[in-house]
Parts: sequence; C-alpha cells; structure tokens
Amino acid sequence: MTSPGRTERLVLGGVLTAEEAARTVAGIAAEQREDGAIPWFRGHHLDPWDHVEAAMALDAAGEHARAEAAYRWLADHQLPDGSWYAAYTDGDAAAPADRARETNFCAYAAVGVWHHYLSTGDDAFADRMWPTVFAAVEFVLRLQQPGGQIGWKREPDGTPCADALLTGSSSVYQALRCALALAEHREEPQLDWELAVGLLGHAIRRHPERFLDKSRYSMDWYYPVLGGALRGPEAKARIEEGWDRFVVPGLGVRCVVPNPWVTGGESAELALALWAVGESDRALSILQWIQHLRADDGMYWTGYVFEDDAIWPRERTAWTAGSLLLAVAALGGDDATVQIFSGDPLPTGLDPTCC
Repeated sequence: MTSPGRTERLVLGGVLTAEEAARTVAGIAAEQREDGAIPWFRGHHLDPWDHVEAAMALDAAGEHARAEAAYRWLADHQLPDGSWYAAYTDGDAAAPADRARETNFCAYAAVGVWHHYLSTGDDAFADRMWPTVFAAVEFVLRLQQPGGQIGWKREPDGTPCADALLTGSSSVYQALRCALALAEHREEPQLDWELAVGLLGHAIRRHPERFLDKSRYSMDWYYPVLGGALRGPEAKARIEEGWDRFVVPGLGVRCVVPNPWVTGGESAELALALWAVGESDRALSILQWIQHLRADDGMYWTGYVFEDDAIWPRERTAWTAGSLLLAVAALGGDDATVQIFSGDPLPTGLDPTCC
C-alpha cells in the first residue's frame, strides 16, 4: 500500500488525511495493469482521457514510476494517425471496444505528459514522449473546423465528424496549451498550433452556436473555465450563472439537469474550476460535500441519486478518485498541478482575456 508519507501533500481538512489519501492512491494503483494501462476498474474499459486523469493523480501523489508506465502505454499503442481508440476492453490494446477516435481523448495525452514533466523535471521522458504528443495534436487539428471548433471524433471507418462539443473543445484547448508549453521547452515552436488554439479559444468564448447544444450537462457549464479558455470576470460570471442549476448544496454537482443525480467526477472538476478563478472556499466545500461518495477502500462511487437515496451506478472508477486527488493537489499547492490548471503562465500570445 502507498505510504502516507508520500501523500502528505494531499492532506486537506474535511476531505483527506494522509492515511486516507494513501488508501485512495493505492486504490488507483490496484486498477493499473502490469503494462501500465489504467481501466476505469478491472474488467471495465479504458478510455485514453480517463487513463491520463488517473495517471496525473498518481504523479500528484509521488507515484512517478506508475504514471510513467501509463504514458508508456499510450506511446506503445498509439495508432499510425496519432490517435487512440475511444475504448479498450479492460485496458487490453488488442481488444478495442469502440473504434471511434475522439479528439479530446487523444489531445489529453499532452496534458498528462506536461504534468509528468513538471512533476519530475525528467527531460529524457519529455524527449521520448514528444513524438507521441506531436502526432496526437496533429490528429486533433486535422478535425478543426473553419470556425475554430474541433470536430469531436472520427468514426470507426475514418469518416470525420464535424460536429463539435463545447466540453470536448474546452479540454482540447487546455491540451493545446500544454502541448505548446512542451514545444517551447524543447525550443521547437509550433506556429500553426498557436494559431489553432487562438481560433479555438475565440470560438469557445464568443461563438456558442458553433457547438452542439449540451447545456443540460454541467460539464458544458464549467469546462470553458476548467480548460482555461475563460478567466477573470467572464469566468466568474459563468460560474454564477449556472450555480443554482447544477449545484446541490451538501451533496455535489448534478451531471445533467433536471436529473436528481450528483457525480463525484463532475464535482471534483468543478472544484478545480472554482479554485482556478480564486474561489478556493467554495472549492473546498464541494470536495467536503462529496465525501459521502467515499467507499471503505478509499475509492469513490461514481454518483448518488438523491431522490432515491441510492448509490448509482455501483462502480468506483479510477478517474473519479483521480479527479478528486487532482483537485486536492491544486488546493494544496502542488506545483505541477497548479501550473496545469491555473492557466498561468500561458505560452506567448495565448492570453484568454484578449478576445
């Protein structure tokens, strides 16, 4: 089991003690396969985005070898076009469960790789993973539309889908910034990426009509803030606009309105977004509220149907625990996590308040 001494950075009043954090980290580690893959839980599927989220939590806890193994899995199983399949049965690369290739899933590798570099200062790792990140970004940007938004996937037969999701594009925005930071670190500027992220940020901030209407989902509410496209007064105004619709005091954040279902992952992500705009007190409250989802093994149930007083679904996922740990790490001042989610410093020319 992970030593509490390695998780002291994850202590947060009313949320986690060092021993509780160690149990949660050990729970994520127990789901990881020997080849580095991190499925939702053993027997369920792996998707690349949630695989990276869990790996980032391992880095925040000091489990750098495990996190590196997760990124090595991505490098070893990247498809020739720079993508990964949307789902793999139990993390088995030979058993894809969904052969679509989703852009935000693929882009998120850049976030994880940059987070690992910031956590470790390992230049050799950054060098090894640069071709993986480069190919993934190029795959994603081939689906960028003239209005800046990102088409959300390629179908299994390779057909590009031009429809864009606000949540997905906001996640891609964060990923492109991380990829650009890695490129700048390597002194390999990518001017076309800078143009692409500028267009994408403008679409997110000024053109909601370019995205499919998923406004019932809480992620569409807070993701433009979480991904860094919105900052300052605009970000705070967006948070206030949706607060009463999505937040259930004492319980957490609804996944979708009007369903009486709060979810751990969305709640932890909202806490990260709140922290990023200087609302640390509210962020802490959210994380304290969702401790009712904590199980005895240190993992977190996906959600709770409060009208029925029922845990649903009956699953405890590595990514739910991972998102909680990352929010705690940000509030606790973990340098790498702070840099990833604060939006500062931004690469040259990528100030989200400029347009």
